[in-house]
Amino acid sequence: GPCLLGGILLVRSNKDLDTVNLDVPEELYAAVVLPDLQILTVEARNILRKEIPMKDAVTQWGNLGGMVAGLMKSDYELIGRSLQDVIAEPYRSKLIPHFYEVKQAAINAGALGCSISGAGPAVFALCRGDETAFKVAIAMQFVFKDVGIGCERYISTINTHGAMRIK
Repeated sequence: GPCLLGGILLVRSNKDLDTVNLDVPEELYAAVVLPDLQILTVEARNILRKEIPMKDAVTQWGNLGGMVAGLMKSDYELIGRSLQDVIAEPYRSKLIPHFYEVKQAAINAGALGCSISGAGPAVFALCRGDETAFKVAIAMQFVFKDVGIGCERYISTINTHGAMRIK
């Protein structure tokens, strides 16, 4: 959704494709590393639990609410506290060697939070400001390269325009 429509997008329903574009704080940047790994989406889906314990669901809903509020209020600390995935990340992280070292390197370099982009293998960190995003991307890339996994790094503001046709 965000790739096509831009911004940070809340998909309220896939049935009728009901989406809501959320406000994006001015200084919010994404640092992304794409390791030289292949993860099949079907594999990333199959590794997830079929049922979610109520405790985890409540935690995840709280984090989602916190993320939405943090974005709307430009509250970077709340965004960071809310960027916690207790549903997919604990399972999908097993498909990305050294994921938690990469995540810790991002936090140590100043990231607000860090997680897996979709099914992976891309790992993203949200950052306040481009200088921090640059440091975070290098720190994440270094962990992968240090263990012999090549990877590319990307730094960007949040694209609020979505996909565009280039002539």
